[in-house]
Amino acid sequence: MRPVQLIPEETVREQLRRVLLSPEFRSSKRSQDFLQYVVDRALSGETEQLKERTIGIDVLGRPPSYDPSEDAAVRVKASEVRKRLGLYYAGEGARDAIRIELPPGTYVPEFRYSPAGAAANSHDHDPVAETPRHRTRPVWIAAGCLMVLALSGGAYRWIGTRPLSPLSEFWKPVVQGSAPISICVAFVPVYSLEPDPASGRKPAPQHFVQLTDQFVGGGDLVAVSRLSTLLTRMERPFLVKVGDSVSFEDLRTSPAILVGYSYTHWKQISQTMRYVIDVSRPQPGITDGGAPTKWMLSALPAGHHPTEDYALVTRVFHPDTHAMLVELAGITQYGTDAAADFVTNADLLSEGLRDASAGWRQRNLQFVLHVKVISGTPSAPKVVARYIW
Repeated sequence: MRPVQLIPEETVREQLRRVLLSPEFRSSKRSQDFLQYVVDRALSGETEQLKERTIGIDVLGRPPSYDPSEDAAVRVKASEVRKRLGLYYAGEGARDAIRIELPPGTYVPEFRYSPAGAAANSHDHDPVAETPRHRTRPVWIAAGCLMVLALSGGAYRWIGTRPLSPLSEFWKPVVQGSAPISICVAFVPVYSLEPDPASGRKPAPQHFVQLTDQFVGGGDLVAVSRLSTLLTRMERPFLVKVGDSVSFEDLRTSPAILVGYSYTHWKQISQTMRYVIDVSRPQPGITDGGAPTKWMLSALPAGHHPTEDYALVTRVFHPDTHAMLVELAGITQYGTDAAADFVTNADLLSEGLRDASAGWRQRNLQFVLHVKVISGTPSAPKVVARYIW
C-alpha cells in the first residue's frame, strides 16, 4: 500500500535532483546511487525493501550470498550519505524549502518542509519588498512572520512527537542528569623483560617483571574513542578514568561505563548477572547462570590473536552502586572493540533490538555478541543472545 505523502512526489523528486547535482554528491557516484535508490523506494511505497542486505545487492553490487554481519559496506555508505546531506543543507541547501533526511538506524528517508528555507524563500520572492509602497509592506511582513511561526510550530510539534531512535533510547537512562559520566578503562597486566633482550643475556624467570598499572589494551582504547565521540555528540560531560583511579564511590555518584573490565578487580560487579565472562576455564567463554555455553574460544592461540571473539554488553541500574552502569567487555580486546561499536552504531543497535518488547527502554539489558576477527580487525558484531529483565 502506497503511503500518504505529506509533500507532493514531484516536489520531492525536484529536491532530490538538486541534491544529487550538488558538489557534495557529484563527487561520489555510489552516494548518488544510494540516495536515488532509497528515495525511489520510499516514494513508491516499497519501504520494506530498504534493508541492509537488499541495498548491498541492488546498489553496491554485492553477490546474493552477501552477509551483512561480515561486510559493513552498506552501513558505512549510509553514514557517508548522512554526512553529505548534512553538508549540503548546511551550505548550498540551507535555503531549500524541502529537506531529504536519512535518520540514523534506518534506511528509509524522510521528507519534510524546512521552516528556515520557507522563511528565506518567502522573503526572497516578496513582491511588495520590491516596491516603494511602504504602507502595505508591514502587512505582508506580518503575514510572512505568521506563516513562518505556523510552519515552525508545526515542525516543532512534529519533531516533538517523533519517536527516539533505539540508540537514543538505549543511552537515555545513562545520559540523563547533570553528573559527568565516567568512562572507566582497565589496565592490562603485561610482563617486561629485564635486562634488555638486546644485551644477549639469556633471560631467567626472575627477569620477567609483571607490570599491572601501565598499559591499556588497544581494543579498549578504540572503545573509549567511540564512546567519547558519542557522548560529545550528545553534548554530555564525561571523564575518562584509568585503572585504579576508579573507586567504588565513583560508581555510586555518577553513571559509569566499564570498558574491558572482565579481567580486573571490578569483575565482581558483573558476577550477579545472568551472562558472565569466565576466563578461568581452559576454554574461556561466557557462562549462562554459571553454566558453560557454546560461546567460548575453543583454541585461544598464543598472543591472543583469535579468529573470533565473544563479548557482553550490559546496561543495568546496579543494586550495589544505585546508579546506571554499562559494561562492555570481550573475552579478548577484539570483543571489547566490537561491543563499543555495537552501542555507538545506530544501525547495529536497531538490528539488535528489532523484535524486542516495547518495555526494554526502562529495563535492564544484556547482549551476547559474536564477532569474527579478520586480519586482526573485528567485523560487525552479531547478537546471539539477549536478556531483558
